[in-house]
Amino acid sequence: MPSQLMRSRLFDDFFNDFAPGFFVKPLHGDPLPRPAQIRIDVTENGNAYTVQAEVPGVAKDEINVSIDGNVVTVSAEVKQQDTQTSDEKVLRSERYYGAVSRSLQLPADIDQAGAKAKYDNGVLTLTLPKKAAGGSQRLAIE
Repeated sequence: MPSQLMRSRLFDDFFNDFAPGFFVKPLHGDPLPRPAQIRIDVTENGNAYTVQAEVPGVAKDEINVSIDGNVVTVSAEVKQQDTQTSDEKVLRSERYYGAVSRSLQLPADIDQAGAKAKYDNGVLTLTLPKKAAGGSQRLAIE
């Protein structure tokens, strides 16, 4: 069965490459990318993690990062704006719309107060400092 799926995609790719304008059919909104399609690189130095996530085509205001202990969640919402005048019709629209998110668990808790995010050219870069170890605390006896 998987080989049939591969052949189907192969033929689709062939016909799209061979004559992309010939087989034009109305299409509105491709499915959302799978969460695994948000490509993430994670590096660690002595006191912080750096996460780089690819979220191309998303406005900075539509990206949300949440931190809960050692779990970091990156979510994005893409809104497709339909602008069509009365003298034109849409033949093909392949831009997707909706929301997608991806979570990852890091080995240590994150210091939320020191966390920073930067978005440039479709890449979100998170600098996530590790939370200082609590250590033991001596209680005063009353």
